[in-house]
Amino acid sequence: MGHKVHPNGFRLGVYRNWEAKWFAPDKEFKPLLLEDVRLRRMLMIRLKNAGLARIETERSSSALTITLHTAKPGIVIGKGGTSVDQLRDELEKITGKRVRVTIQEIKKPELSAQLVAENVAAQLEKRIAFRRAIKQSLMKTMRAGAQGVKIRVKGRLGGSEMARVEWNREGRVPLHTLKADIDFGQTEAKTTFGRIGVSAWVYTGNFPTEAAPKPTAAVDEPADAGVPIGAALVEPATPLAELVHAAVPAPAPAAEAPAPVAATPAPEAPAKPKRATRAKATATTTAEGGEKVAPKRTTHAKTAATAGAASDAPKTPRTRTAKKKE
Repeated sequence: MGHKVHPNGFRLGVYRNWEAKWFAPDKEFKPLLLEDVRLRRMLMIRLKNAGLARIETERSSSALTITLHTAKPGIVIGKGGTSVDQLRDELEKITGKRVRVTIQEIKKPELSAQLVAENVAAQLEKRIAFRRAIKQSLMKTMRAGAQGVKIRVKGRLGGSEMARVEWNREGRVPLHTLKADIDFGQTEAKTTFGRIGVSAWVYTGNFPTEAAPKPTAAVDEPADAGVPIGAALVEPATPLAELVHAAVPAPAPAAEAPAPVAATPAPEAPAKPKRATRAKATATTTAEGGEKVAPKRTTHAKTAATAGAASDAPKTPRTRTAKKKE
């Protein structure tokens, strides 16, 4: 078995309001409920051609207010308001109370699920093909600005012997989304083959969940006042606070940081003299032990005077000594 939930009852009390707004004690609740049902049935039959989509009732101790949401208010009002006066008199005779009738016009009947279902049912009664009737209603509703629509027809369609279910959908209809504004309507088409049930779901968007943030007004302090507003709102000091301030010495002011001194450019370092070539020294022997001593390394850098003298002296060519064969 399927667990189907009525779309209007699913959102009732969360995003959608009640159609009957009244309260009664236990003993009076049953007769008032039956009276409400009879009034709705009578109004739906009487105003069948007026495009009646919704009926709201509101009761007080001595009066009854009925709000009619219709797509054709001219039919309900009549010429000079005669139809409304006759309807009000009939309602007062049934209820025995003072009745007030309010009419509200539906500007876009294509977005009302009840009116969409009634339109499809009227076409089925005129023996129009059900697929064609469903397709035309879907296109009209989507052109009116709906985000999704679904129409379902159940009964003996097309003269078939067995009842069957046919449905079609355009857009998206999120039935499980609680904040989705989905309108539901159902009616019956009385044909020669029997009664055919028509249901319609129309999705027009989401309910507004967050209020628009209000801009915060900036508070300007008066320039003429000697004391600013922030200081005036501070509570006056108590005697205990004055004693604490007197006992605790005020902290010493922080020493001022010395002014930054402009950095002077550092003197350039003298260029390092080039390293002199290392001269090979022959091994010498000591007079006592006769051991070989490693030659001493020459200084890496020579003075400018010695370097100049060495450069002025003529260079003697080196002679190669022939090695004696043993």
